[in-house]
Amino acid sequence: MIKIKFPSDKKTLAALNAGDIVSISGTLYTARDAAHKRFSELIEKGLPLPFDICGQALYYTGPCPAVSGQVIGSCGPTTSARMDPFTPELLDKGLAAVIGKGKRSEEVKNSFKNNKAVYFVAIGGAGAYYSDAVRKTECVCFGDLGTEGVYKLTVEDFKAVVAVDSSGKSIY
Repeated sequence: MIKIKFPSDKKTLAALNAGDIVSISGTLYTARDAAHKRFSELIEKGLPLPFDICGQALYYTGPCPAVSGQVIGSCGPTTSARMDPFTPELLDKGLAAVIGKGKRSEEVKNSFKNNKAVYFVAIGGAGAYYSDAVRKTECVCFGDLGTEGVYKLTVEDFKAVVAVDSSGKSIY
């Protein structure tokens, strides 16, 4: 198992290969369909994104609200292909990695290669398991979207698999 931390740099990510199992610590930002649409609208208008995405990782999840005594509710990955229309422009802006589930389009796989970025997959249906890795959470933008807002998660030992590495090689 390879330990990595986010934010990260291209040199660290370049050492990863498709199929590697990783343990992620540090910061992940959540973002699903609605948040991606807003990111795209901001980029189209020439406005800055609400936080610096350079070197960061987006986790495609909409966390459930926490119950008493928990930091976060269930937070499993959602289908990544729904973010395909938005992913290349975010990678072009410096996003280093994304985490979700399922295959990506050829265009997106090429964008990972061109930007030396990485796509990780997490296990669908394991949201309760992944919530155990979250130590802290904070809504950073688009709170009006509820669980589809963007949350900054501090994680420790978040397990994932490299699905598309920075050279474009895929496990699919």
